[in-house]
Amino acid sequence: MLRLLIFYLAPWQFSPTVDVCCLAAALLYARGMRKAAQTGEAAGLGPALGFFAGLALIYLSLQSYFDFLSQHMFWVHRLQQLFLHHLGPFLIVLSAPGRVMAQGVPARWRVRWIEPVGRWRPLRAAYRFIQQPFVAAVLFVGLLYFWLIPAVHFTAMLDVDRYRAMNWGMVIDGLLFWQAMLTAQGVGKQQEAAYLVRFLMLFLVMIGQLLLGAYIFFHGTLLYTVYALCGRAWPINPMSDQQLGGLLTWIPPDMMSVIGSLVILHRLTRSQAVASGAAGDLRTAGPWPLTEIDG
Repeated sequence: MLRLLIFYLAPWQFSPTVDVCCLAAALLYARGMRKAAQTGEAAGLGPALGFFAGLALIYLSLQSYFDFLSQHMFWVHRLQQLFLHHLGPFLIVLSAPGRVMAQGVPARWRVRWIEPVGRWRPLRAAYRFIQQPFVAAVLFVGLLYFWLIPAVHFTAMLDVDRYRAMNWGMVIDGLLFWQAMLTAQGVGKQQEAAYLVRFLMLFLVMIGQLLLGAYIFFHGTLLYTVYALCGRAWPINPMSDQQLGGLLTWIPPDMMSVIGSLVILHRLTRSQAVASGAAGDLRTAGPWPLTEIDG
């Protein structure tokens, strides 16, 4: 049993980049959790479970036997991309790991590297541009469409460098997209408007994924012939493989958009409740808050 488990979980195509990035993220988060607990600012068990579950999904999708299967069956490839582009990044961003990981960074690293890079204007400008909801949504769906162009997909599945670029692009884009969708700046009406824009963007993303998945599912001819060339890992009819992949491009990603929309609605209602509560405090407190502010 242990030997079988090692076989399925051991790296199929070892990538030191994946190992280093995942290990560094896990260590920074664990170190940040320890420091936060010492100062009484622990994030809680739920966010920690979400972060490590998302990180584990990304790692296993890239460094296990699952990665081999994704190179030899289209439907498994679509499941892999669901983990890399949607579920893994969603869980990580939902856990809001920024503050915890920042506490895990050694002070000398922060002063010497992190803060200078963070102050670099071109990088800050690029990040602000990508984090605009419409831009983030277009990039998110556009990347999905690009890698599923049959000719592009054919070369990506046969070239190691392009294959890794595709997977890393999905992870990075997924993190940036969900960061843009699940966070909104401002206060009061400004924040409410920002959340409503994000809600609309998730609806448009859902439509884009629906159209692509339906096109693949209902297409009458085989679009992705590369899997016939590589050989399918399990016996499955090529058209059934393509149709199942189309469904996995269509339904689970759209469900992720629905879940993201529910998270946004929850945060919107919570923001409204906080705002109304603050307004109620001002109405019932009489002139004292204003007097204190003026003073």
